[in-house]
Amino acid sequence: MIQQEIIDSFAAIAREKNIDRTHLGAIIEELFMTLIEKRYGEEYSNFSAIVNMDKGTIEIYQEKTVVETVTDEVTEILLADAQKIEPDLEVGDPFIEIIDPAGFGRRLISAAKQFLSQKIREIEKQYIYDEYSQLIGTIASGDIHQIRRDNIYINIDKVELRLPRSEQIPNERYRRGATIRGLIKSVELTPKGPDVVISRADNQFLIRLFEMEVPEIEDGIIEIKAVARAPGDRSKVVVYSHDRRIDAVGACVGMRGSRIQSIVRELSGEKIDIIPWSEQPEILVSRALAPAKPVNLLLMEDRSYIMAVFSDDELPTAIGRSGQNIRLASIVTGYTIDAVKQSDYEAPKTITIYLDELSGVSKAQVDAMAQIEVHTATELAQTSDEDLLGLKGFGPKTMQKIRGLAADALEAAKAEAGVSDTDAEPGDENGTGPEVEAPAEAQQETDPKVLPDKPADMVKDPS
Repeated sequence: MIQQEIIDSFAAIAREKNIDRTHLGAIIEELFMTLIEKRYGEEYSNFSAIVNMDKGTIEIYQEKTVVETVTDEVTEILLADAQKIEPDLEVGDPFIEIIDPAGFGRRLISAAKQFLSQKIREIEKQYIYDEYSQLIGTIASGDIHQIRRDNIYINIDKVELRLPRSEQIPNERYRRGATIRGLIKSVELTPKGPDVVISRADNQFLIRLFEMEVPEIEDGIIEIKAVARAPGDRSKVVVYSHDRRIDAVGACVGMRGSRIQSIVRELSGEKIDIIPWSEQPEILVSRALAPAKPVNLLLMEDRSYIMAVFSDDELPTAIGRSGQNIRLASIVTGYTIDAVKQSDYEAPKTITIYLDELSGVSKAQVDAMAQIEVHTATELAQTSDEDLLGLKGFGPKTMQKIRGLAADALEAAKAEAGVSDTDAEPGDENGTGPEVEAPAEAQQETDPKVLPDKPADMVKDPS
């Protein structure tokens, strides 16, 4: 009867903990093997236990060897005693002795309950770990039961999930008993049990919400290409439709904005920019920079860099608060984006031609002009004839020759850099152009961010 009592007692606990009968049988077998080790010692391995949950029986077997003289009663049995049960046995034959579980005493039931509870806790932990490991990347919904400084604990069917501060939406307020959703981000098995972490700030949480609200995304008709988030504030989502008949942006927004508003409410008012995908980087970047609209874009594909030119009054909108808009646009497009004012970008370029670089001007002539602080072609153009003719070795023909060489070199440099005469700085009486620190080509070599004024791949007024 004690066998049935043990199984019934264990089964009642197992039902409460939702442990299946297979695991329960294994636990009972392990329990008896532990009791055997305590009674006989760990050095013996000639015992086995078999539990039949359907019949409610527990069978414990002790394997012995038939001998003429017993030296170890745990592993050996006398020939005469063995033949009383099985007359055909001989010395050296194995003999199986059946041990009655009742021999362990009725205290077994109470002691076993404690052992069972410990084993069930271990099994529960493993069950939770195995179950939630398969749910990573999905959305779970539960009730908040505990709020602490750095973590919020959520119950889902007696399983506790943790929402760390780093995975919370900033400025979101939580209260006990409220229902909350989050993305199952990670599961770790710790000494205290499974640590199931959920997130509301992860990009995947936003993607899963779109999949729940937009059937076309779940069906694979619309694809989310990229996501960038500032949780609780703003998100940018790039979408693409594999079916030309379906508008990706319209499907995500829904009738009168019903779909997108549902997601916005779940994210506590987070603004979401839905961006239609384009294979042309300049168009994609232009769309990603919304609500600002660039007037010019300069693309450098070899290093994934784009310079976006905005009207002076729209530049703050393009950058956003604390650089948020341009940062999210950079993340979602994969391009490093620099935003500049139109007035700064279209400022006239300056070019400097040093007189000692001119072919046809001797060192003596350069040194002579240096005496009156004339070193560049621009300075030469601004110097009077009287000052030049006053220099040693300078006559009218020499002066005109040097002036012509300097003017030709400056005009050639301006043409190469794309600088017109209208770009000349005020005060340039001879129209030979303004002055800079180095030729345009030299600037590009020393500073890779110095870009041509109107390159072939510039897109004006992108849409």
